[in-house]
Amino acid sequence: MSFQELAALYIVLSPGIAAAIAGLGQRVLGDKGAMAVTTLPLVVAAGLAGMLFFNQVFGPHEATAHAHDILIAHWFDVGTFVADWAIRIDTLSVVMMFVVTGVSSLVHIYSIGYMDEDPHKARFFAYLSLFTFAMLMLVTANNFIQLFFGWEGVGLASYLLIGFWYKKPSANDAAIKAFVVNRVGDFGFALGIMALVFVMQVPAASLGADGQPVAAYLRQIGVEHFSSVSYDTVFNIIVNNVPVQPIGAAEATPIQSVTFDFLGQHVWALEIIGVLLFIGAMGKSAQFFLHTWLPDAMEGPTPVSALIHAATMVTAGVFLVCRCSYLYEHTVVAANLVTVIGAVTAFFAATVGLAQNDIKRVVAYSTCSQLGYMFFAAGLGAYQAAMFHLFTHAFFKALLFLSAGAVIHGLHHEQDMRHMGGLRKKMPLTWAMMLIGTLALTGVGIPGVEGLHLGFAGFFSKDAIIESAYASHDAYGPLAFWLSIGAAFLTSFYSWRLMFMTFEGKSRADHHHYDHAHDAPWVMAVPLILLAVGAVAAGGLFYDAFVDHHQAEFWGSAIYTGRENRVLLERHEVPFWVLLAPAGAWISGLFFAIIFYLLAPSVPRKMAAHGGPMHSFLSHKWYFDEIYKFVFVNGAALLGDLFWKVGDKKIIDGMGPDGVTSVAKAGADGLSKLHTGYLFHYALVVLLAAVVFSAFVLLGQGR
Repeated sequence: MSFQELAALYIVLSPGIAAAIAGLGQRVLGDKGAMAVTTLPLVVAAGLAGMLFFNQVFGPHEATAHAHDILIAHWFDVGTFVADWAIRIDTLSVVMMFVVTGVSSLVHIYSIGYMDEDPHKARFFAYLSLFTFAMLMLVTANNFIQLFFGWEGVGLASYLLIGFWYKKPSANDAAIKAFVVNRVGDFGFALGIMALVFVMQVPAASLGADGQPVAAYLRQIGVEHFSSVSYDTVFNIIVNNVPVQPIGAAEATPIQSVTFDFLGQHVWALEIIGVLLFIGAMGKSAQFFLHTWLPDAMEGPTPVSALIHAATMVTAGVFLVCRCSYLYEHTVVAANLVTVIGAVTAFFAATVGLAQNDIKRVVAYSTCSQLGYMFFAAGLGAYQAAMFHLFTHAFFKALLFLSAGAVIHGLHHEQDMRHMGGLRKKMPLTWAMMLIGTLALTGVGIPGVEGLHLGFAGFFSKDAIIESAYASHDAYGPLAFWLSIGAAFLTSFYSWRLMFMTFEGKSRADHHHYDHAHDAPWVMAVPLILLAVGAVAAGGLFYDAFVDHHQAEFWGSAIYTGRENRVLLERHEVPFWVLLAPAGAWISGLFFAIIFYLLAPSVPRKMAAHGGPMHSFLSHKWYFDEIYKFVFVNGAALLGDLFWKVGDKKIIDGMGPDGVTSVAKAGADGLSKLHTGYLFHYALVVLLAAVVFSAFVLLGQGR
């Protein structure tokens, strides 16, 4: 086994083993032991992942140009439904291993200082490592079943971490909300996997006497073993348009022409599979309609927010779409859906970020918005640009969240920006780190100069996406382009609003809190500095490999682009004003933020106090929570009451056991009234009975 394979095994398995040891042995290990057991192995894993990543970027690309798998154990083997526990090594998995372990290890180190006063540190660190392990299983899977295992694993870990302070009702509510909303998306994802199994079946003519696919059919696909859920089998069948015979079909059909009935509609198989898989991605990555859990996830400790928003859960959906580039390159409706939902999310979340006052929620909505950029890039076929933005976003978003945590930590857990201000002198290091994160998020750089890589990380990745949107020939490319420019302007405005409200002007904080405000201790500051290096340098350093001249060699077979997909090449031919548009957007946002929050800070305060329909609309987040509560929560409660009070109580119980017992009781009550205790009453009854009996006898004789 090569060093690369041993390193991959260690990277994936060590967080899971550490989580089990820390979680089950916390009474023996104690808090310090649990922190050491979870943090040190993850730092080593991050180092190994960094070695694999840098070797892939700067070394020969042959190592991961074509994916290879490390088999851990066999799992399912039922007909064509075959799934193994395995680690897939290709460029996508190497990039994600580096992102996940790099950010997670820094979050672990940061948490040593941030959670210093918490009495349940061992449990917290066990949950963090469990989260990391689940995400690593997800990104290194070689089949959709292992992917689903990791998918549900990060869902479980997010529930545990968001609700970590379980004695806090709002934290419990947020954890349940995240879990339930993600179940909606996961239901679609599960249906997508089921649809794959339904469609990816070997034609009867290609089965041997033993019921296994014949060698000629396997050669046609390009695999040694057939599996209806394996990446290699599924993607090769799609690209080569190999005939398949879906369950119940009378004959084989090339996969790109397969149709079936779904919910009463005749649909293309690849389109419906792509839509269903994307519904799963919408839930995990908090896209429009399924985004409502994301801001509430801020109820968990700040390191959790950084881990969820930068490197794990929310990036899973983007990873899924890019991993399935082989599928989405052969769809139209599904790819357009990804584009539209992503573009709308980018703009929607940016508008909501304008009116938020909780420092963590502002950063949370920026995450939602940036994920929208990644999705519409993937929908337009610029999968490499989507992954590049995922990569750079991990650095500056983790930096922003952990810097926000440093502010909260230094202000005795104050999160409302209206109660901050004037903190630059009190927290110079935190201010500098937040400034770097803001410059990276807003995309500050020098555009239009070929070969001159001067700019922060977000400049390179976000501009590549915006240019690709303009260059795209897809129907929804123009929509994505203009919404992305609008989102860039709004992002700049609310990001600088955060900076000015938090660090500039006069202090609005509690005097005691302000007097005792302090910068982050070194155990928290070191991760901030390392992330700041990535936020500054990651864009220019890796631009060429991810999206420019060497992107084809770098990504190899991990990402597939069709012959007609030239969006990454054609983005170099866009008009010069397109290159300047993102810069104009962030400069305009900064200009208006200076006016409203430095020169005339009373104006936004009066606007907020006055309210108005637009402010209410944005501060209530487009009223999604209220609409969902009215339609789904209240609707479910009303339906439950109907089934309970009418269906169960009145109909089933009323006409069933309760009805029978009430009739028997009424009859018994009536008969009991005849027992008066008086002899003449009983004599009258006997006499009447005799008369009635005699009448029946006489009538019978008369016949």
